[in-house]
Amino acid sequence: MIRKLVVATLLASAAPALAQVPQGNTAPQPVPYVDTIPDAQDIAYPGTIQLDIDATDTVRGIMRVKETIPVAKTGPMALLYPKWLPGNHSPTGQIEKLAGLTIRANGKILPWVRDTVDVYAFHIDVPTDAKRLDVEFQFISATAGNQGRIAMTPNLISLQPNSVSLYPAGYYTRQIPVQMTATFPTGFTAAGAVRAKVSGSTYTYDTTNYEILVDSPILAGRYGKVWALSPKVNLDVFADSPELLAATPAQIDAHKRLVAQASKTFGAQHYGHYDFLLSLSDQLGGIGLEHHRSSENGSRPTYFTEWDQNVSARNLLPHEFTHSWDGKFRRGADLWTPDYRTPMRDSLLWVYEGQTQFWGYVLQARSGLVSKQDTLDAYAFTLANYVNTVGRQWRPLIDTTNDPIISQRRPKGWTSWQRSEDYYNEGLMVWMEVDAMLRQKSSGTKSIDDFAKAFFGVRDGDWGELTYTFDDVTATLNKILPYDWSGFLTKRLTETGQPAPIEGFAMNGYKLVYAAKPTAYFKQVEKARGTDVTSSVGILVNKEGNLSNVVWDSPAFKAGLTVGAQVMAVNGDLYTPDALKNAIKTAQGAKDPIRLTVKDGARLRDVAIDYHDGPRYPRLEKTGTGETGLDKLLTPRP
Repeated sequence: MIRKLVVATLLASAAPALAQVPQGNTAPQPVPYVDTIPDAQDIAYPGTIQLDIDATDTVRGIMRVKETIPVAKTGPMALLYPKWLPGNHSPTGQIEKLAGLTIRANGKILPWVRDTVDVYAFHIDVPTDAKRLDVEFQFISATAGNQGRIAMTPNLISLQPNSVSLYPAGYYTRQIPVQMTATFPTGFTAAGAVRAKVSGSTYTYDTTNYEILVDSPILAGRYGKVWALSPKVNLDVFADSPELLAATPAQIDAHKRLVAQASKTFGAQHYGHYDFLLSLSDQLGGIGLEHHRSSENGSRPTYFTEWDQNVSARNLLPHEFTHSWDGKFRRGADLWTPDYRTPMRDSLLWVYEGQTQFWGYVLQARSGLVSKQDTLDAYAFTLANYVNTVGRQWRPLIDTTNDPIISQRRPKGWTSWQRSEDYYNEGLMVWMEVDAMLRQKSSGTKSIDDFAKAFFGVRDGDWGELTYTFDDVTATLNKILPYDWSGFLTKRLTETGQPAPIEGFAMNGYKLVYAAKPTAYFKQVEKARGTDVTSSVGILVNKEGNLSNVVWDSPAFKAGLTVGAQVMAVNGDLYTPDALKNAIKTAQGAKDPIRLTVKDGARLRDVAIDYHDGPRYPRLEKTGTGETGLDKLLTPRP
């Protein structure tokens, strides 16, 4: 953060800079910037903010906000719109969707000025006789996918308090009391972690603090159903139409086992109650975002009704539920911030997201939400992807933790070379290696389950935040089994030019192999993503025939193919997925290349791919006999 000290520094450096200007050239000096936004202090805000949301205009996607903010003191004041959002790990607050801002005191409009550096801040001058500020604005939700995530449809609403509120600068958000009321369309019901009294379509939520409110999104809809998964956990589901809510008892039982297995795995619960907020829609924008006592999840409309066709979609809830322990209760010390203006630092996301990714797959298997075989096949799919991620030659795993800030999930042309948020799945691989090492070095008496209980299973019932550092992680591992964990993890985080860290799976009894036919899991993923021959020729072709991925340094890359090109023909015949796959089979052991005709912009060109090793689809193959470390890891806890 740039502070007032910058002014003196700039003025002190001005004279020598002028002396170096070449004669005859005009050279300006920078205008000093004085930050007048007060830093957050851990002191109580005097009074409770009243926040009133009108969410009835679902056709146009407009939420109307009225906010009453007690005045702490007169004179200069800054109101902030949340910028650095927990779970997003980046400055992604949707300030562009705030409109119609009007601030009044004693019935008179107060002029506001947006900060020219931090555009999420609004400066006002509070009159001496003002007791409160009356604030009004609208949150203009996206009405099409190219505007961002759609948060309102005629049948569904995703109300995120951070999008529909301002808060006073100068205070920790946990020190700002707030009481929210929301009015939904007639016939809607709503669910969220903060409880409410309901009168008709109006929900009056319990008074809480601003940190908890922002951490407690609300899902509302015309068609909803609630299942109790345990005395403390609910599954709140809202859908585009009522028939999509037809869950079978067996399906709900699998979700109940997820809750039970998570509690057994971590040994504590860091919530008084927890709500899975699940939307089943192809209209409301998809999402998977963790919160301490809830998670906001968007899945396919047919999540229940085509259960067997949605295996890959069933990893979402185990992942987000794990975050209640990993990411919300235990959080990297440099990621935790006192407000939503202070920049987050993401250096420990390989724990926050990487180990959550690890436990998400383990818990889906332990609960039976996904079968063990499908889980093994999902691992194989992931491992093969990272074998193809040649960007490890230059960019270490630790640097990918900066990707939420660098890229904010904008599309990339060459992800296998540029890399993306690889701390998720490569983090999973590192933690699998940790598990295998614990098992081997302890002769099977220790595993990563011991780490889970020691690191996450403390202070049962505490749903504050217990921060940690790299040293805390390694110290916990050393208490379980003495070893140079610091050296090992540092190597995995910083190394370049090495193969993907898939060795932990082999150490735990399963190795990555390739077969001529895809697994059932692979076929499901392929149905959603497009024709996937990345492990052979190196391309992923979407349903429109466009190349959505070309693996860097693959045979397709060396032939000159590029992302975005459209495949028109294969060996002289019109392109179909089967035509491409048959061409790969035909070229096996032959001399002739695979010939593609592709359209790049306004031109057609022929490309010859020199590949002759046939179809290659990833799967895990068990090594040896008996129960392996991975077998034990995926077994339900009694």
